[in-house]
Amino acid sequence: MSYQVLARKWRPQNFSEMAGQVHVLQTLTHALEQQRLHHAYLFTGTRGVGKTTVARILARCLNCEQGITATPCGQCNACREISEGRFIDLIEVDAASRTRVEDTRDLLDNVQYAPARGRFKVYLIDEVHMLSTHSFNALLKTLEEPPAHVKFLLATTDPQKLPVTVLSRCLQFHLKNLAPAQIVTYLQSVLAAEQIDYEEDALWQLGRAAGGSMRDALTLLDQSISFGGGSVQVAAVTSLLGTPDHAAVFAFLDALAQRDGNALMSAVAACAENNPDYGRLLEQLLSVCHRLALAQVMPDAIDNSEGDREQIRSLAGAFAAEDVQLYYQICVQSLQDMPHSPNTRICFEMGLLRMLAFSPDVFAGAAVTGSEKKKPAPAADAAELRPEPPRPSGAAPIPEPEAKPEREPEPDVDVSPAPALATEPARHARPEPVMPPAEEPEPKATPEPEPEPEPEPEPEPEPEPEPEPGRPDVVNVDASATGTAPTEGTDWFALVQQCQLSGISGNILANCVPASVSHNSYELILDREQSALYSEDQQPKIAQALSETLQRPVTVTVNIGMLPSESPAQRRRREKQQAIDELHHRFNTDPGVLALIAEFDARVDQDSLQIIKSTP
Repeated sequence: MSYQVLARKWRPQNFSEMAGQVHVLQTLTHALEQQRLHHAYLFTGTRGVGKTTVARILARCLNCEQGITATPCGQCNACREISEGRFIDLIEVDAASRTRVEDTRDLLDNVQYAPARGRFKVYLIDEVHMLSTHSFNALLKTLEEPPAHVKFLLATTDPQKLPVTVLSRCLQFHLKNLAPAQIVTYLQSVLAAEQIDYEEDALWQLGRAAGGSMRDALTLLDQSISFGGGSVQVAAVTSLLGTPDHAAVFAFLDALAQRDGNALMSAVAACAENNPDYGRLLEQLLSVCHRLALAQVMPDAIDNSEGDREQIRSLAGAFAAEDVQLYYQICVQSLQDMPHSPNTRICFEMGLLRMLAFSPDVFAGAAVTGSEKKKPAPAADAAELRPEPPRPSGAAPIPEPEAKPEREPEPDVDVSPAPALATEPARHARPEPVMPPAEEPEPKATPEPEPEPEPEPEPEPEPEPEPEPGRPDVVNVDASATGTAPTEGTDWFALVQQCQLSGISGNILANCVPASVSHNSYELILDREQSALYSEDQQPKIAQALSETLQRPVTVTVNIGMLPSESPAQRRRREKQQAIDELHHRFNTDPGVLALIAEFDARVDQDSLQIIKSTP
């Protein structure tokens, strides 16, 4: 016997063998069981989803010798003849080849005659949208009021081309594209029956390549079996389809996780040897980034539809959530840029290099410039808590005075940045309106005689700053003497600032206030408004940052509630707003500005006023 392709050999013979399309099969099953039969059915959907198959099964259900049923026996003459395509009362018409009105009229001339052998005379018109306008007009009256023994089954991939008058006369069923999981399950049953070895990952590739069409999937499966010499292997399917190797995508991500540019470019070179479609490679990278983001939020929601569940779960812990979001956006932008790139590989490589170079700064909202990185931590910016890369400064003992580090080496937790705090009152005293609060520490870094008398809790009179009312003084807390560490106010703000913890963890720490502190334990309260950012995996990161800053191991407990005092983030926002308000006030009351307004009848654009940082 001649070989029969899988798409024909494994065509379903009843509704129970169909893959998917439950919404259609359930409606037809109930209609057949209740004998609520319409005279015209229209099946729509993309190619290979089962439109003609459902129509033929419905014809068997209507003409089975056991009676009208949703489960035809498959043994009677009518069922066998319909399956073999030789049932005299099933008239199949290819509308694409019979578009003339004369063909339609010849067809309708025989409608009035009773069926020769079956219960109903069934007209199955495939690709009905190809009929001409005159053919539709000739069909309308018969389609609206056919004889009782006639059923029309219409199928089309383009229902928009059908006249509204035809659509209104039919019971419409839209067959959906099949999901890759449904296709893979069906292919597994076919291969098991055919006793053919396969790799599941290869079937997932076929399921995705089929684009929702079961017929396309079976055709690709036939081709894969021939290409693989009687089995379905991943390497063979990858080569056959020309799809990028899934392992290459994970090689890129592994290199990005290690921040290894050499490994990243080596992975690109290895992938380029197969001459891949870089657009599809970017789409695959997009898909993996989406699954990574999903795994970080809901690890249990990751299925094995891509055959990479374990790799996804492993990589999800290697990237911060903001990194994954950034990579996704870079992939989207690279896809948009690809048509305008002189070479698709160049565009692809530039996208990967951007992922390697850019680092999201969720907490500060901006990257630190090279000049800012060289400044001491307390003078970085008192108005904005800007995270910087960790540097071996050992700022925990005494970060503020560079001239006298030997005077107070003993405190483990002296993290109060006196220069930064000394700039707060000076910010309001300086005449320049454009200077931010953080730029005052350099001229005022010398006044540090007050920490010298350590036995005295109150500071010596300071000659240089004009203290602002309500501003707390600079106090160095001796953690070794008291057994505690900075807990609130200026000391806690300085400790958080010196931690330089970025990302979501840094944001959480900046919105916390200590509830209780011991030598090696911090109990923090997180602002309830920021609770959506917090998750259990952030707590070890905060503890590690505090331990590195304090130079001793500490444990951290984070509770959510109302803050008993101002958090570092709230202080930062308040000080920034105060600086802006002061800038507006000084500018609007400046005599020169008032003279210009009076002379030219000018108006100040308040939104255009900005604080410009001076360069040293």
